[in-house]
Amino acid sequence: MPFFRDSTYKAPLLLRNGNISTIYCGAIKKTKSLDYRRERLQLPDGDFLLLDYHLSSPQKAVILCHGLEGNSRSHYNNTCAQYFLKNGYSVFAWNNRSCGGEMNLLPKLYHHGSIEDLEFVVGNVIRRGFQEIYLIGFSLGGAQILSYFGKSKIDTRVKAAVAVSTPIQLKSSGEKIEHGFNKLYQNQMVKGLKKKIIAKSIVFPDLISSSNAGSIKNFRDIVTCFLSPIHGFKNLEDYYYRASPEENLKNIQTPVLILNALDDPIIGKDAYPIKVAETSPYIFLETPRHGGHCAFAILNSQYAYPEIRAMNFFEKFI
Repeated sequence: MPFFRDSTYKAPLLLRNGNISTIYCGAIKKTKSLDYRRERLQLPDGDFLLLDYHLSSPQKAVILCHGLEGNSRSHYNNTCAQYFLKNGYSVFAWNNRSCGGEMNLLPKLYHHGSIEDLEFVVGNVIRRGFQEIYLIGFSLGGAQILSYFGKSKIDTRVKAAVAVSTPIQLKSSGEKIEHGFNKLYQNQMVKGLKKKIIAKSIVFPDLISSSNAGSIKNFRDIVTCFLSPIHGFKNLEDYYYRASPEENLKNIQTPVLILNALDDPIIGKDAYPIKVAETSPYIFLETPRHGGHCAFAILNSQYAYPEIRAMNFFEKFI
């Protein structure tokens, strides 16, 4: 059964705390992004995406999907991109709408369950002639991959994926970041989204209330004031249900490894789909005791565990 109870990842002694590990990798450890080329992709609905890429192999490519309010140059993307480029892969790191340093054109932004833009990026990479395509997603990016795999017909050239620090069930994760020290992470994510929503309310005042945008304090408010009216959700519960990967896992027929640390301070108690992994031939689950959120640091290494584990996983499906 593809549930790895005993992970090979062993966190450095000083990083065997989810908060310390998360903060160290996210705010202290320095990483370097690739010397990317950038391409502006025009979307069918009139909006655009910013795609950063570095070509190496004409045969195999990895697509990196960032987390909530991250971007193509987030720390986890940087170490992952460096590792795969060193090992001969072309690297594509795409930015969700508004996340590449330039505000998108339409009212909507992105969320955990939005898959159309990811599907468009995968299609773009396929059209470039790559025969082996692999996906790696972090947090929100992992959720998007799982929903994409569970809802769409996947091209055979997409071989496998890894979802790191992924909130499988959004309700439990949303509740977790509302309390105690974890509110620090919520405040950081809400801060950036609130600014974007206020900016949208200025451009689209008939769709988004500026007073509601200005009163946003937490993620619940973002769903109520923005995601529900603009992205078509009925309410908070509807968002939690429809945007969560949980309901789509049973439909996945492309191999995917879910790498979620047990000490992750952001994802909730329902982010460890053990029963699904024990019955599905396509869902692999690994739950290290330590690793934090999008962290998994390795002592005296510029790389992190997710990219090393991902390559090992991908090589099984070549």
